[in-house]
Amino acid sequence: MDVFGSQWDRHFFHIAENWRAAVREEDAVLIPGDISWAMQLKDAEPDLRAIGELPGRKVLCKGNHDYWWNSLMRVRAVLPSGMTALQHDAADLGPCVVCGTRGWMIPTAGMPLPPEDLKIYRRELTRLEMALDSARRLADGRPVVAMLHYPPLTAAEKDSGFTELLEAYGVMTAVYGHLHGAGIAQGFTGEHRGVRYELVSCDSLNFSPLEIALPAPESGKE
Repeated sequence: MDVFGSQWDRHFFHIAENWRAAVREEDAVLIPGDISWAMQLKDAEPDLRAIGELPGRKVLCKGNHDYWWNSLMRVRAVLPSGMTALQHDAADLGPCVVCGTRGWMIPTAGMPLPPEDLKIYRRELTRLEMALDSARRLADGRPVVAMLHYPPLTAAEKDSGFTELLEAYGVMTAVYGHLHGAGIAQGFTGEHRGVRYELVSCDSLNFSPLEIALPAPESGKE
């Protein structure tokens, strides 16, 4: 990654150091894609093992550069203990439920998507809805956190089919990555129409985990 700038020098060392300082074994860490540059699953396994050695339960979803991620069954078969892969589905984390999918570029008034990208966009909307349906069945009133790789919105374009679904399903927080370097300025972090959005790409957070606050349990409930 250091070919993209000096800020990436020894980046995994800094990620691991900050991770160990912040994350306990009982915590969960969401990793929204672009996990390894490997082209084949067997070549990604060393990267997955390095992440698996860090504290906490890890929940992954696919990014646009994760070419090694082909069959979800095969990916799950090689994941280290305590690591979960999501692909338009959901996982129960106890205090909350997390669901995940890759997402896609969003159309804007000034730049509509070409036909092939529009087709993928619509397919990813269906996949997000599948993930949210899965989360709703698991949640039983608990908060839902959605994880996408692509931004579901930007600083300039705060509404998309993705945001409509996140709002309709009452998602508490949506985290996303994909934006790096100068592109970080295009991201949106904050609340919009009742959903909290967090840009969590590594260089946007100075390679430190971001804590997602959950509401306190209701009285009498764990």
